[in-house]
Amino acid sequence: MARESSSHSHLSFSILCSQFSMITIIDYGMGNLRSVEKALQKLGASVEVSGDPANVARAEKVVLPGVGAFGAAMHNLDAAGLREPILASIESGKPFLGICLGLQLLFNESEEMGRHRGLGVFAGKVVRFPGVPGLRIPHMGWNQLDVVRPAPHLAGLAHQDMVYFVHSFFVAPDNEAIVATRTFHGVSFASSVWQENVFAVQFHPEKSSSVGARLLENFVKL
Repeated sequence: MARESSSHSHLSFSILCSQFSMITIIDYGMGNLRSVEKALQKLGASVEVSGDPANVARAEKVVLPGVGAFGAAMHNLDAAGLREPILASIESGKPFLGICLGLQLLFNESEEMGRHRGLGVFAGKVVRFPGVPGLRIPHMGWNQLDVVRPAPHLAGLAHQDMVYFVHSFFVAPDNEAIVATRTFHGVSFASSVWQENVFAVQFHPEKSSSVGARLLENFVKL
């Protein structure tokens, strides 16, 4: 088959990109927002970074990233009036992606530096890696995904693909059925979950090379 001209290819790509919904990345003062934004833009997505509850409420897709402490994150979300638009977005059925701390915040509570209530989207809690001799905490670097349940955000990914992690705590869901992948670091932990329109990952897809790009592309195309 003859190769399309570069102008034709560029036009086709532009048309495809124009079909993507606006993605709002929630800015609540914690997280590597720009790297997530750039990774999505590289895929042709229409992206905005905003901490305005009104923008989150009218977004067509929502990304909740995050790096840092659970309690401080929840304080910032509540102080900015973002709790309700986040929960309303999820309830409405909009595609929603949580990344790293953004995954953990979806659960009932965390034991990080005390006990802190989360958004309560999923039943379960956030716990620290056990103090196993020789176990590095934080869990930092590349590790593999063991796919335990096919999910839309994992389309095209292979069992034991490698992704990039940086975290000292992990989620322990009450409902094992929401777990999409597990990863081993001293213990087997849930490294991604999926339920209906909510997708969330403990690792950083924006730092996970082609595997992470494929996951983000799957979200963009939802």
